[in-house]
Amino acid sequence: MTRFRFAPLLAVLSLVFTLPVFAAGEDTPVAVAQANAAPTPAAETGLGAWPIAPSARPFDRPLSPEDNPAVQAPAGDATTTHLRAAVDLTAAPSSLWDRIRLGFGLNDINTPLVQQQIDWFVNRPDFIKRTVERSNRYLYHIVEEVQKRGMPTEIALLPVVESAFNPVAYSRAHASGIWQFIPSTGKIYGLQQNFWYDGRRDVMAATNAALDYLEKLYAMFGSWDLALAAYNWGEGAVGRAIARNTAKGLPTDYLSLTMPNETRYYVPRLQAVKSIIANPERYGIKLEEIPNRPYFTTVTTSRHMDMRLAAKLADVPLEEFMSLNPGYSRPVIRAVGEQTLLVPMEKAETFRVNLENHGEPLVSWQAYQLKNGDTLDRIAARHQITVAYLRQINGITPKRKIGPGTTVLVPTGASATPHLPDLPAPPVTVVRAPKKAVKHSRGSNKQKAPARKTTAAASSKVVIAHTAR
Repeated sequence: MTRFRFAPLLAVLSLVFTLPVFAAGEDTPVAVAQANAAPTPAAETGLGAWPIAPSARPFDRPLSPEDNPAVQAPAGDATTTHLRAAVDLTAAPSSLWDRIRLGFGLNDINTPLVQQQIDWFVNRPDFIKRTVERSNRYLYHIVEEVQKRGMPTEIALLPVVESAFNPVAYSRAHASGIWQFIPSTGKIYGLQQNFWYDGRRDVMAATNAALDYLEKLYAMFGSWDLALAAYNWGEGAVGRAIARNTAKGLPTDYLSLTMPNETRYYVPRLQAVKSIIANPERYGIKLEEIPNRPYFTTVTTSRHMDMRLAAKLADVPLEEFMSLNPGYSRPVIRAVGEQTLLVPMEKAETFRVNLENHGEPLVSWQAYQLKNGDTLDRIAARHQITVAYLRQINGITPKRKIGPGTTVLVPTGASATPHLPDLPAPPVTVVRAPKKAVKHSRGSNKQKAPARKTTAAASSKVVIAHTAR
């Protein structure tokens, strides 16, 4: 087990920061991914309304300032973190929150920025409630993995800052999942991305990749605050900021570096989350308890199958199954060798038995490559579905151009062997941030990434999205 030494922060700056991190409206450079596609009549579906993955990004909606915890709330006095009464150390805590509190290891930061972030969260109890509700599926696993590596448990709270634990969060800079990896960094850290599957949204795979990356950053910079800054801003940017201060004879700790406001708020925001979880009663917040036990376990299959059928075999609602398996981008799970699926702990045996006894076809969809003369109207009519549903299931927006060679999913006959070829992920279209947002938005920082060196170290840039829904 790797053990880390926690380097203390230097003296806290007394400067009160007054610049907002994001301006309102179009300056907010992020979007929230939501599985809220309009329902489709059951007679048309075979799967129901399906939240398909980017590139079409049908989940996205622009964030308002109300959704963005980087927007400043009225400043209060900087205060120290008041922890709750000590819990019994002679027995494993029954509450996951208590386990997390016991594992806190980062030095507290006490600046006006922290208090502003605390005020933001305290004034939005609904945001906290939604985030906790999402987190209860994933947090035990993340805490387990964090503590296996000897990391402080504050790291397990980072998805609150990253994505509000939204497993399909997607930023305008194409960062995805609860840990918000952009495609290139995901590939560097082993996260597969293709037409059928996106490992950046796979909770187990992405957690492992994020912790690998954070370990690397900690080894590079020797302190968690700088490692976290690099996770937000990029290690190259942090390294250059350190070099500039060194050349001027200035301190090189997190609070002393010149950095974008986005990154300046990043660690204080995590500190605010820590402070609230450390003592929610102090802030008038009631945290829903999360048991200190696994929520999910793994099952495997070597057979292609519909997502809807997999959920039925596990005897769980489709929405719940999708929340545990958000890495699968299509209504079909394409099995390559042995495919791993997550199900609630108590449903593993149910899934195995039902799959073994299921004698009907497992797949009702197949891939079809458009030929000359094909139109969506003709394809929809041929397969007896509406054009609207064909567009929805394939994430085809009005702006997306399709033509010969484009692959779409269409229903397959009950007795047909499904055609599910290996297909690459759709190309990502770079969205340029508005000029006036360049100064303050992480999104604009990400757009500069292609101009940097293409080494693993230089391209290991994680895009962060403040997602609130």
